[in-house]
Amino acid sequence: MPETQSVLEIRQAVRAWLGGYAPERAIAVALSGGPDSLALTAAAALEADSVDALIVDHQLQAGSARVAAEAAATALRLGCRSAHVLAVEVGTDGGLEAAARQARYAALDAARDGLPVLLGHTLDDQAETVLLGLARGSGGRSIQGMAVYAEPWGRPLLGVRRAVTRRFCADADLAPHEDPHNSAPEFARVRLRHEVLPLLEDVLGGGVGPALARTAEQLREDGAVLDELAKELLEAARSHRTEPVTSADEDTLAIEILATAPAALRRRAIRAWLLAGGAKALTDKHLRAVDALVTAWRGQGGVAVGGGSAGIRLVAGREHGRLAMHRR
Repeated sequence: MPETQSVLEIRQAVRAWLGGYAPERAIAVALSGGPDSLALTAAAALEADSVDALIVDHQLQAGSARVAAEAAATALRLGCRSAHVLAVEVGTDGGLEAAARQARYAALDAARDGLPVLLGHTLDDQAETVLLGLARGSGGRSIQGMAVYAEPWGRPLLGVRRAVTRRFCADADLAPHEDPHNSAPEFARVRLRHEVLPLLEDVLGGGVGPALARTAEQLREDGAVLDELAKELLEAARSHRTEPVTSADEDTLAIEILATAPAALRRRAIRAWLLAGGAKALTDKHLRAVDALVTAWRGQGGVAVGGGSAGIRLVAGREHGRLAMHRR
């Protein structure tokens, strides 16, 4: 491997991640064949003791099986211990992008055999994620971006620009696969990449990508502190009781405790409580409606939230001075 600036930068990023999160130095890498994941796989094969390459074939394009097989062969040439092609069926829930992502992560999780999985997300991907979260308008959590490590997913390249991974591939004489979906304008992320971010760079004089990534990191640090305080609030609201516990209210929350807490902590505590109770796909509208049961109650009924199972929905309501969750 040539010791060019791009190669050294990516190797150092992978080495630092391994030192911080995988001291046993045994990992899996999600390899699509594109420049980001290809550069990551090559660097990981050099820096880790053992690397298993996991190649997901979404079966959405003609010739996808051939592309996956070529990526697997490349991984073995680079020194990976093994390379596995994972063929998946992509559904339709939430649109093509969301459905493909869900199928991909499920396949990677099933095949990783207990190892952390490295993903090739770069600083540019982080900037795009922050902008998408900002457009959703669902609070600081949505613009915290991606974590360097959220078990089992590792992202060593969040401080590396996309141009560096391309230069790595050129310097190492690697031929990455160019996915047509990465230039298809019907995908919001593609338009952000090719239209919105270049325009922002031009209007604001550059540095937008790194600035967005720094913002995400700062918000993630702040969010970690708030989440820990919210955890303490949640436990206090659970344990504060004026009557003996019965089987019907084992996981209810005292309105008295929640109502006196700052809004940022109260909503985080309620969100964690809802998720623990089986809620899924929570929106800001759901969260604020449940919060209103605490702070603006005028006798309104329960709030249905996403989750439950076929024929059953989750409903959060106020009963005898406590928040309770029922399946109806």
